[in-house]
Amino acid sequence: MQVTALNRPRTSLMTDHYELTMLQATLASGHADRRCVFEAFARRLPEGRRYGVVAGTGRFLEALADFTFGPEEIDFLRETAVVNDQTLEWLANYRFTGDIWGYAEGECYFPGSPLLIVESTFAEGVILETLALSILNFDSAVAAAASRMTATAGDRPCIEMGSRRTHEEAALAAARAAYIAGFGSTSNLEAGRRHAIPTKGTAAHSFTLLHDSERESFASQLDSLGLNTTLLVDTYDVTNAVELAVELAGPELGGVRLDSGDLVSQAHEVRAQLDGLGATDTRIVVTSDLDEFAIAALQAAPVDAYGVGTRVVTGSGAPAAGLVYKLVAREDANGQLEGVAKKSQDKASVGGRKHALRRRNVTGVAHEERIGIDIAPVDDGDDRDLLVQLVRGGEVLVPTDAQSAREHHARSRAELPTKGLRLSHGEPAIRTVYEDEASRSEVEED
Repeated sequence: MQVTALNRPRTSLMTDHYELTMLQATLASGHADRRCVFEAFARRLPEGRRYGVVAGTGRFLEALADFTFGPEEIDFLRETAVVNDQTLEWLANYRFTGDIWGYAEGECYFPGSPLLIVESTFAEGVILETLALSILNFDSAVAAAASRMTATAGDRPCIEMGSRRTHEEAALAAARAAYIAGFGSTSNLEAGRRHAIPTKGTAAHSFTLLHDSERESFASQLDSLGLNTTLLVDTYDVTNAVELAVELAGPELGGVRLDSGDLVSQAHEVRAQLDGLGATDTRIVVTSDLDEFAIAALQAAPVDAYGVGTRVVTGSGAPAAGLVYKLVAREDANGQLEGVAKKSQDKASVGGRKHALRRRNVTGVAHEERIGIDIAPVDDGDDRDLLVQLVRGGEVLVPTDAQSAREHHARSRAELPTKGLRLSHGEPAIRTVYEDEASRSEVEED
């Protein structure tokens, strides 16, 4: 079920105070309507990562439609004296009317990749900074972690089950981002309703502890949920629980779940026990603070599915993607766009409106990110355009659903070289190279 504009709250105050004070100052100086280009990008990837994943674009585009200032927002700003009356009048009539380009949601990205390009007046674009970054930074962090997990898991499905480890609204965003990056389902029902993600779940330890015996709890679950359910077998003694589970359900038992202990050795022991009892098709699901490294260790074990909670919803060590939103071009006194850039140590940016291609070799494997500054990079014949127009004249042009982004991510990740999927520390999977019009020179991103 899609949340409609009628029941969504306005998003305009999900911003920082200084964005509106900048707006007030530029309205006063006459610079507010100067044409500008803003860009969201990452200077570098989080430590140890070889690629990032764009996620949250669909949520941002939906939030953009609700980025308006109604009576309640205007009254709050007036009562708290955030900005003056001239600025309040401007905000009361605000609708974004510019253009937005960006990488398709689900796309893999690298240092310097122009993930989002906002073309508008300064006033219209600057006040979107916090909204864009808060959504893209969180969702992209979760998606990057989730992608590493699903790439490691291979054909074994991953279940997102981290709702209890994050803010209730963040849980929905995390479930969506994980699904985009290959997770097969979520435990969160609202995420299922809002984003059309399959949901899964059976029982926790409290269900077993409620009953007078493990036998009673298993029988109750099987009677109610059917033989295909998954029984949690580590509340008391795993070996006894597995034997009891098969006794009650027979070889048609759907699955057993392990949530503690040495999961690798337990999985081998349980698989042998299940097979010995004739339950050769019973699945083994493992949970318990899994991350991509734990999943890698479990790949040699007879595991059928992974349930991942805390580590995926917190970005598995990188809770934010490190994206920034910078002014990269502005209209000069002659009405022409000119590049502008920060020169600060460790925080420099590259000025100019960007264009981007993914260069691939003859076998279709990506090996270079080509970024043109104010020009389109030269296509050598089999490059892939990366920038898609997302918004034209304030109107959203692309789907915002998670399924479309999920399909795009699968294609994008499949292009990466093998080294890009390694969990060991290393350089980005492909290098970033800039081209400029004056010289068509190439400068590799540091």
